[in-house]
Amino acid sequence: MRKILLAGLVAGTATPALAHTGIGSADGFPHGFAHPFLGLDHVLAMVTVGLLAAQLGGRASWLVPGTFLTLMVAGGALGAAGLPLPFVETGIGLSVVAFGAAVALGLRMPVAAACALVGLFALFHGHAHGTEMPETASGLGYGAGFVLATAILHAVGLGAGLAAGRLASGTPLRLAGGLAALGGVAILAGAW
Repeated sequence: MRKILLAGLVAGTATPALAHTGIGSADGFPHGFAHPFLGLDHVLAMVTVGLLAAQLGGRASWLVPGTFLTLMVAGGALGAAGLPLPFVETGIGLSVVAFGAAVALGLRMPVAAACALVGLFALFHGHAHGTEMPETASGLGYGAGFVLATAILHAVGLGAGLAAGRLASGTPLRLAGGLAALGGVAILAGAW
């Protein structure tokens, strides 16, 4: 009888599992942190920024991802403020194609050009994050979450790119860039 009462008590006090964002209270840091991991477009673009930084090496290893983060925050502020930015979804899809193609082709562009490229597209990614922020979310917490998640994705790409660069050829790095670019084409075509 005790086991039945205990089971009834546990079952009666249980609440639904709310592990997915958008279900229940999802605001501030946790929601912002989860957001970049939930879209293939964001994951591909952010990891590929790290691959590009690794491919260029030197100062680009920190300047390229740092530029992306900085201008993503600016784009996020624009989005959260309700200021329009045209063609956001197209810009995000094109970013995946551009970053992937740069890696696939082994482009050795100047660091300033790489920063300009990632910075332009970072505005689109940030704007998407800012406009998708729940109205009930803490803007500072949400922003800190998506910046940290983005930095992690950049670090994953940078680490993978550095590891691939240690191989005898740059083939794995270039192959990853090509696959990312194809993913970007699929995103633009509406397949994702």
